[in-house]
Amino acid sequence: MKKRIIAAALAAALCMSFVGCGSKTETAAETDTAASSAVSETKDDAPVKSTQDEASTIDYLALVNKLNPLPDNWEDSIETVHMTNSVGDDVEVEKKAYDAYLALKADLEKEGIYVDLDSARRSVAEQQRIMDDFTKEYGADYAAKTVAKPGYSEHHTGLALDLYLIVDGEDIVLNEDMIQYTDIWAKIHEKLPEYGFILRYLEDKEHITGYGYEPWHIRYIDNTDTAKEITEKGITLEEYLGAAKTTDIAVDLGSSELYTEEELKEMAVQVKCKFAGFGCELISIRYAGDEAATEENLARVNAADDGNNYVKVAEFLTDFHTPKEGTAVFGADEDKKDYTWWLAQDEEGGWQLVDWGY
Repeated sequence: MKKRIIAAALAAALCMSFVGCGSKTETAAETDTAASSAVSETKDDAPVKSTQDEASTIDYLALVNKLNPLPDNWEDSIETVHMTNSVGDDVEVEKKAYDAYLALKADLEKEGIYVDLDSARRSVAEQQRIMDDFTKEYGADYAAKTVAKPGYSEHHTGLALDLYLIVDGEDIVLNEDMIQYTDIWAKIHEKLPEYGFILRYLEDKEHITGYGYEPWHIRYIDNTDTAKEITEKGITLEEYLGAAKTTDIAVDLGSSELYTEEELKEMAVQVKCKFAGFGCELISIRYAGDEAATEENLARVNAADDGNNYVKVAEFLTDFHTPKEGTAVFGADEDKKDYTWWLAQDEEGGWQLVDWGY
């Protein structure tokens, strides 16, 4: 998970790699370059289709997201390896996922595209330590907004890999820099299914995955046919597994004299990411209009989020449908209209989701 644009301290905490707890591990090559060379020497043919071994102790299609925790006993069942990337960080990866990554990496290098692993597995215990540290340092509200809930991060599986680029010998590791290389990412994404990977967090699917578009975040599923199907259909793992419906949502950003279209899109993404944790079906999302950006509403938001000094405020509205079995918050099989979301801009220009509800 790459969250380096929040703050230097957060970047250090979330992007470093950790030794697993209680998992079977092996030592990989001292550097990824050496391991990649070994793959290049043995891989002369097209990649062989991979199917889940009957003896496998983990489910390579396991869904871990904001609603679905890591399966029981997962950390005791996976076999992992460690590698050292080009910037000297130790990265732990599930063994079959790492082998597939090396094959993908070798293939990309034939086309002059160079990647490396930024992060992969992070144990539940380490995620809890990060959460505890941030809660102690910044408070529970800030920690909840910036650190994934322990047990609910896909990185616990060891099957989620964050890549970074190496361009002209330079390591490109920051999100805002990597996102600029659209042509390179497109070529990488095209090859993913051949090696049993999918792009995990797609554009315009934030209300399902709970995360914004991340071209660097790939997921190993150990089956090339399934990976190709998911990729060709342009769906998420949630949709493939039937955990979410494939529906088109109506997005209305309206017009604003206060905020740019990019700002409104950023706000909508934040709303959709939070909504993913509701377990409901999103129907529509819309900007409420400049008339909601009043001094009175700004004062109310600042009062509700004590300790911050927000300078601007915006309101969004959503319509959604609750599941037949209901949720912990909403009743069963209900239509919800004009559910309110408030966002505020801090003094540094960043937008934060600060309040929601009726």
